[in-house]
Amino acid sequence: MSDTTHTTEDRGSAEPIRRKPRDRPLLIVVTGHGKGKSTSAFGMLLRSWARGYRCGVFQFLKSGKWKVGEAKAARALGGIDWEKMGDGWSWISRDVEESAELARLGWEHVKQCIAGEKYEFLLLDELTYAIKYGWIDEDDVVATLRDRPGFQHVVVTGRDAPPSLIEIADLVSEVQKVKHPMDEGVRAQQGIEW
Repeated sequence: MSDTTHTTEDRGSAEPIRRKPRDRPLLIVVTGHGKGKSTSAFGMLLRSWARGYRCGVFQFLKSGKWKVGEAKAARALGGIDWEKMGDGWSWISRDVEESAELARLGWEHVKQCIAGEKYEFLLLDELTYAIKYGWIDEDDVVATLRDRPGFQHVVVTGRDAPPSLIEIADLVSEVQKVKHPMDEGVRAQQGIEW
């Protein structure tokens, strides 16, 4: 049985002929204060893309100005929708209300994609920050992800995932920092952090 490549016209519900009886859509949360949460999620994105799943990435903090290495790779591969919905790191934002509004608008767009079953794999990168800061409603996020229709794997990344999200997730990994070069004053580096 070969993998099926999807086109932009596809509704995005994984074709039953490709799925095995054991397959079911998973909600995955990668949280914690260590480095590697998004990196782990991007690995799952690549696996899903390689299997022909329709993939969407929604970054809740990164702005369109950021030259993110993974986004460049996704463009080269093709067939991965990538949206940056933020204005940069929230702790250095010049306009926190604008950051909040971008997150709210981004979440509304994601909800439409989920309701329309546009993707089989959704990566909601750094979504937990938008929840933690109160920019989007935690109960709405939990209900939307718990009650999503069709075959949609969803991966949520970010620190401090709320207990309600952890409770409904099928898989939760916590990344712990043991040591980081930033502790020694080494700045973030291209190819490692972005």
